[in-house]
Amino acid sequence: MRVVTACVKRAFKYRFYPTDAQAAELSRTFGCVRKVYNLALAARTEAWARQERVNYNATSAMLTAWKRTEELAYLNEVSSVPLQQTLRHLQAAFTNFFSKRAKYPRFKSRKTSRQSAEYTTSGFRFRDGKLTLAKMVEPLDIVWSRPLPLGAKPSTVTVSQDAAGRWFVSMLCEDPGVRHLAATSAAVGIDVGLDHLLTLSTGEKIANPRHERRDRARLALAQRRLAKKSKGSANRAKARRKVARVHARTADRRRDGLHKLTTRLVRENQTLVIEDLTVRNMVKNRSLARAISDAAWSDFRSMLEYEAAWYGREVIAVDRFFPSSRLCSACGALAEAMPLHVRTWTCGCGATHDRDVNAAKNLLAAGRAVSACGAGVRPQRRTPGGQSAAKQEIHGATRGISRL
Repeated sequence: MRVVTACVKRAFKYRFYPTDAQAAELSRTFGCVRKVYNLALAARTEAWARQERVNYNATSAMLTAWKRTEELAYLNEVSSVPLQQTLRHLQAAFTNFFSKRAKYPRFKSRKTSRQSAEYTTSGFRFRDGKLTLAKMVEPLDIVWSRPLPLGAKPSTVTVSQDAAGRWFVSMLCEDPGVRHLAATSAAVGIDVGLDHLLTLSTGEKIANPRHERRDRARLALAQRRLAKKSKGSANRAKARRKVARVHARTADRRRDGLHKLTTRLVRENQTLVIEDLTVRNMVKNRSLARAISDAAWSDFRSMLEYEAAWYGREVIAVDRFFPSSRLCSACGALAEAMPLHVRTWTCGCGATHDRDVNAAKNLLAAGRAVSACGAGVRPQRRTPGGQSAAKQEIHGATRGISRL
């Protein structure tokens, strides 16, 4: 059997503890990166108002001119590599905007924006397992929680600091260990929910850990203490970090659980069928917004998709308007209505269904139909025929979805 090795670039993220000098240097770099990004964005916005186009080369020339001014001479004190990289990031943001994949770029804020700086190969030295950044004498004190791939050489290094004050370094490397898994005939339909995080077409239900609810009391206490501190004081800054640590703890546990869950599903199944949900619209429901955000359905889907691409699996997204809950998986009959409080229902054919298990079974059958029609992971909302592949198969599915 031929083993397929995908050329996959993976980011390996580690925590590190900088010295006082290193922390000061990185903080200056973060500020300069933010300043250059905002200056370049303002220049491009003014040019856009004059109906002129400014590209990366023009902003790079502007950066050279800014460094020669007395007001911005401090930009010469930090490495030039992160400053050039932030201009490339701005160029990518405008490319996504013009391609209608993203909104217009926004200015970076000192308080709310992510504190990070990106170094290419000319801005760091990696030798004998030690990483030294430009403008620094000593290597970073990295906690190697897992080893890099054998013989891997980082092509990009990103240093960041989160709101809780933790320092992280992310190294982008090629991982030759990522290989396509042996093909299997196993397929599974996955229905996401709130009572249970996932319900599989096999009948398995995966509990919703509700990480945010577990830390809700601790978070409320930290936020009350923060509200009592004077604005601009050192005590308020300490209280803000305590609130951020609670949020970080919740996010870390959620991310860890989703990684383990998606890896297991990808390794066990060749085809995975999910529902194409619009989470950004669902969180507008004030009664369910907190629970939906805590479930992290969007993160689950993105992890499932890129891990499936790594290991040679297939992810199929069925149209969100497919009536998976109202369809009988035994005879294909379509129920008239199915309120959310109805968790078990009986079809006219005599079959009794668990709402979530039945939906997962219908998603699996409809996903196979979508795959047969040639639809992709994200079905098009406007197709030449006027409907997506999943919608075209609904009528056939209602006649007997179990045979698809």
